[in-house]
Amino acid sequence: MNRPMRFIWLCITTLLGSGLAFAQYEKTPWPASSAKFQWSLKDTQSQVWSPESLRGKKVVVNFWATWCAPCKEELPTLQIFSDLQDPTQTVVITVNVKEHPSRALRFMQSQQMTLPLVPDPQGELAQKFGVKVFPTTLLIDKTGQIKWRIVGEVDWTGPEPQSWVNSLR
Repeated sequence: MNRPMRFIWLCITTLLGSGLAFAQYEKTPWPASSAKFQWSLKDTQSQVWSPESLRGKKVVVNFWATWCAPCKEELPTLQIFSDLQDPTQTVVITVNVKEHPSRALRFMQSQQMTLPLVPDPQGELAQKFGVKVFPTTLLIDKTGQIKWRIVGEVDWTGPEPQSWVNSLR
């Protein structure tokens, strides 16, 4: 291998080894033209989550599926994140997409997760929010405006996700 090729190979392997070449997630601002969270969500416990019931709270809505390996890695960290929040200030809601609700419930119970579970068996809710990749998480401020879309797996136990939620007004 010639010298320039060795240098390029060294740069590529260094980036790959350091994790800088590929992020696990992509955080982008929600388009301002469609910012309001206007959907009522009914979870498996018959709790209805609506803009009225969530007003004044920061909301994390996570779209996931049991067939999604990154989702299954992310959900336990989201449960820990939720457990550490003041429920009068921050709510975490999960939306299981294109699966029978009993499958999602069995998974959540086997993992001892207590997060609200909203079934979306036909994927209609995911479609309304433009969710095409799993997991996808929406961060909604206290006024009901979606501020951020996070596509991909996040370790919610880290300081960065906490700062995202803290920055919601």
